[in-house]
Amino acid sequence: MFKLHLARGSCALGLAGCVAWTDVVAQTAPSVDFYGSLRTQLEAVSPDRDDRLDGYLGSRDAYSRVGVKIDYPLGSQLALTGHLELPVDSANLRMRDPYDQGDANRPHGERIRLAQIGLRSRFGTLGYGQQWMPYYNAVAAPVDMFSTYYSGFATYTVFRVAQTLSYSTPEVAGFSLSAGYTGSSGNARSTSRIDAPRRQIAATYTFDNTRLAAGIDDRGDAGDGRNRLYGLSASHQAGKLYLAAKIERFDTGNRQRGSFSSDGNQAINLFGSYAMGKTTFKLMLARVESYGDNIVHLGVDHQLTDDFRVFAEYYREGGTAVLTPRRGGLDDFDAGISGGQAIAVGLRYDF
Repeated sequence: MFKLHLARGSCALGLAGCVAWTDVVAQTAPSVDFYGSLRTQLEAVSPDRDDRLDGYLGSRDAYSRVGVKIDYPLGSQLALTGHLELPVDSANLRMRDPYDQGDANRPHGERIRLAQIGLRSRFGTLGYGQQWMPYYNAVAAPVDMFSTYYSGFATYTVFRVAQTLSYSTPEVAGFSLSAGYTGSSGNARSTSRIDAPRRQIAATYTFDNTRLAAGIDDRGDAGDGRNRLYGLSASHQAGKLYLAAKIERFDTGNRQRGSFSSDGNQAINLFGSYAMGKTTFKLMLARVESYGDNIVHLGVDHQLTDDFRVFAEYYREGGTAVLTPRRGGLDDFDAGISGGQAIAVGLRYDF
């Protein structure tokens, strides 16, 4: 009898130990998330000056990508994170960004969208690598809500920069801070004589369904002196209605009027969207001096399933900021086009 009870007790203890060990392993096992998004469109483009670029019908990628996220717990309140995301130019059948296409002799960020590692704890998040920048996340993202290739251009800042060290605080009473440092400005095609460090800092305050943000994008002292961008944004969700506004202003030593970073250049954006069931209507009016000038952007998205949507948009710019030849990109940019319009219809499938 005693032996039987002992055996049963040993089995119980062994089973409890296995359960405890399994629970520890489960808590420390890394989470790996593979994902992808196919985004492609058909478009009709009509430049204002057809002597510089003929109008055309064609296809264009709208920032397709594949990626993987890894989250490895190091304790109850500490985790090691990793994120790798590669661009896919579905129209040109290449693994590259559809805008910053580059070439084999000049490789840089266009071959990788994101490549970062980090630590997440109750004290905040620390990250290093090519990542979404703090200023963009706080100031520009609230008005970057469209689905086509033409989304996101109505700002002076850069989206992602390699070799960036960043830190963001946890949210306390609605407030949070984020900062980033890059050893160089991140503009591989900069014509400045000095490629200075880039520093960013941004603050956000959220209450109810309203979000306020302010940020500074300090690109360092360029060949003509200081090179800073200041920005403010506000957004509010009222049921099915979403409203957002952004203003940016350059503070630089560049006194040449009409150039991208002229001192005092401003970008002002007003954005609104309204959801009706599975359909969302969008409108943005913007004035971005020396980079698109007067911009009108209209769009409609319709969600067919949780993973699949279709979209249609109209984009008009008064000065050239984004229009290029068929399936072209930054290397094909020609400011002499002097603006134009595009109508695009497309699909997005997330997997």
